[in-house]
Amino acid sequence: MNNYPFGFQGPKSFPAYPRSDFDLESGTTIKRTRKPKSSSFHPFRMIKTLGNRFHHFFKLHPCMGLFLALSFVLTLVMFLSFYGTQYKMHNANAKSDVGFDDYPFSKLHNLVMVAGHSIYTSSNCGKIDKEDSWFLESYQKNPGQAATFVTHIYKGVEIAARDDSALLLFSGGETRKDAGPRSEAQSYWAVADSKGWFGKEESVKWRALTEEHARDSFENLLFSFCRFRELTGTYPQNITVVSYDFKEERFAHLHRSAIGFPESRFSYAGTPATSNAKAAALRGEELVRTQFQRDPYGCRGSLYHKKLKRDPFHRSIPYPNGCPEIEALFRYCEPTPYPGALPWAQ
Repeated sequence: MNNYPFGFQGPKSFPAYPRSDFDLESGTTIKRTRKPKSSSFHPFRMIKTLGNRFHHFFKLHPCMGLFLALSFVLTLVMFLSFYGTQYKMHNANAKSDVGFDDYPFSKLHNLVMVAGHSIYTSSNCGKIDKEDSWFLESYQKNPGQAATFVTHIYKGVEIAARDDSALLLFSGGETRKDAGPRSEAQSYWAVADSKGWFGKEESVKWRALTEEHARDSFENLLFSFCRFRELTGTYPQNITVVSYDFKEERFAHLHRSAIGFPESRFSYAGTPATSNAKAAALRGEELVRTQFQRDPYGCRGSLYHKKLKRDPFHRSIPYPNGCPEIEALFRYCEPTPYPGALPWAQ
C-alpha cells in the first residue's frame, strides 16, 4: 500500500527534450539555441602557422630547407615561363585567324599613292579649282595653286584606272589647325568623288581609299606602305607616287632609299607647279632635300619639329600596328640606311 494521496499517480516523467528547458508555469518547452561552431577560414592564421612550421623545419634541417626553397622558386619560374609562352601562342593564333581572304582588297598588288598638300574647306565641291576653297599656307597663295591639287587627284585616278590590280591611296593627315579636323586625304577623295572620278568611277572608286596620318613626304610613303598592308594583307609589288615634279629627287631617291624599296619597282608621276611659284618652290625644295639627306627618317631637328606642328589635334598614329613586319623601321632613327631585313627587299 502506498502512502500517496488519492489520485496521485506518482512522479510523472516528462519527455526529454534534447538541449531544452521546461517552463513549469506555462507548461511549454524552451529550446536552447545551439551556438554554431565557427567555420570561418583564417588564411593569415594558416599562413602564420605554416610559416612557424617551416621556420622550425629550417632550423632542424637547413640544407633540406634550402633545397626545398630553391625547388619552389624554380617551379614558379617554370610555371610563369610556360604561362607566358602559352599566352604568346594564343595571341599569335588569334592574329593568324585573319586569313588572306579576310582582307578586303587582297587581290590588289600595286600601290598608287597621291601625296596631299592642302585641305579642302569649302562647304561644297562646286569650286574645287579656286584658291578660296582650300586652306593655303602663305607660300601656297598663288594663282592656279588649287588647280595643281586637282591635277594630282586626276593623275592618280588615271594611273589607277590603267592598272586593275592597283590600290589608289590619297595620303595626308589633319595638318592645319585652322582648317578644322579635316584631313588632306579625305579632301582629295571628296574632290575626286565630286568629279565623278573623272569618268572612271566604276573602275576606280571601289579601290580608292585614304591614309590619314602622314605629316610629311616621308610619312606619305612609309605610312602608305603600312596602310596597303592593312588593306591587302601584303606589301605592294610596285608603287607609283604622284606629286610635284620638283619633288621627284626627294621621293624617288631619298625616301625610297630610306625604306629600301627597289628602284626597278618604283615609279614617279610628277606634275608642274604654277609658273609664278616655281622659283620659290625650287629654293624651298633644295632646303628640305638637304635636311632629309642629313636626317633620312625625319626624326630629329627641324624635320621632327615640323611634323609636330602638323599634328595640331594630337592624333594617335596607329602604325605600325597594321604592319608588324616593319615595326623596327618605324623606330629607326639614324643618318645611315636601315640595316634590317625588309619584306619587299627579299
